[in-house]
Amino acid sequence: MLKEDIKKALEKVRPYLQADGGDVELVEVTEDGVVKVKLKGACGSCPMAQMTLKMGIERYLKREVPEVTEVVAV
Repeated sequence: MLKEDIKKALEKVRPYLQADGGDVELVEVTEDGVVKVKLKGACGSCPMAQMTLKMGIERYLKREVPEVTEVVAV
């Protein structure tokens, strides 16, 4: 259930990333609420990717899915 909620939330974020030539792929969700994602396309090599990850994706996921404790790129 948790993984499905996270997937739904990422689907809402995805169009913003794709508008800039990037994307995000869900890799894993750990038992302690850490979400591991892979940034793809332009997001994979962008110098602002870490800020996008923490201030954008992580903040949104925590708001939409309170069980999320952290989002990390792998």
